[in-house]
Amino acid sequence: MLSLPALLICIGILVPFVTAIYYSLQRYRLSQPWAREMNWGQNYLNFMTDPGFWNTLSVSMQYAFYTVALELLLGLGIALLLQRRTRTNNFISIMLLMPLMTAPALAALMWKLMTNPGFGVLSYLLTLVGIEDFRWGSAPGSAMFTVVLVDIWVYTPFIMILLLAGLRSLPKQPFEAAALDGVPRFQQFYRITLPMLTPYILTATLFRLLESIQQFDIIYAMTQGGPGDRLTVFQVEAYLNYFQSTNVGRSAALLMILWAITFFISNIFIKNWLRLRERARGEI
Repeated sequence: MLSLPALLICIGILVPFVTAIYYSLQRYRLSQPWAREMNWGQNYLNFMTDPGFWNTLSVSMQYAFYTVALELLLGLGIALLLQRRTRTNNFISIMLLMPLMTAPALAALMWKLMTNPGFGVLSYLLTLVGIEDFRWGSAPGSAMFTVVLVDIWVYTPFIMILLLAGLRSLPKQPFEAAALDGVPRFQQFYRITLPMLTPYILTATLFRLLESIQQFDIIYAMTQGGPGDRLTVFQVEAYLNYFQSTNVGRSAALLMILWAITFFISNIFIKNWLRLRERARGEI
């Protein structure tokens, strides 16, 4: 009886998962249901010679790299500034969580209004410093910058709160001993803080990396994957294939490849996290 809820959740996950595998092995278009047939992996083979697929893979990796790297740097920097337990720091950390409480699609629509070239407040501020007619998400050269900026605004607080919890849980004795020995602050950070904080950094990186690779709502709400194919990440490309091209087989195959990538990445991070935990316990 206690395991029944977990079993139901597992069934709820496996049913659409197996269905997606089944569809990915078919030539299946909603506009041509009479031509539905098994092609036994031809959808996957077609990707090997499809420039659109490699563009999707490249855009997804770029987006994940930019967002995770910048959010880690900003989150760690903010966490270090708020490390001391004071009323002011606690209040600031709570206020910084506000963007995380906003739905990503709603945040993207807010930023879309603020970056509108005609009446957006951010576009107006750029004109004050001499930058005229900045196209934000509507230009190929600035589209990636725009959606990464929105992602950073929404999700940096998530990394900040995880790393702040890690910093505040670190033992004080190594830092007190280093201070007595006259070790400079930057040496304390690189030789004591950073190694002890690595498991928390890996955890934050894993969560954000998996989320960034599967990003849909911010990109679709801002640019619908455009201009052109500049922001056609996996989720957006699969969505467009299903609802615009009605190509169910290709859409399912894209999502299965996305699942394989996330499974591979999560395994690497979890193995490294377990190794660090064993090392901290002195087991290896």
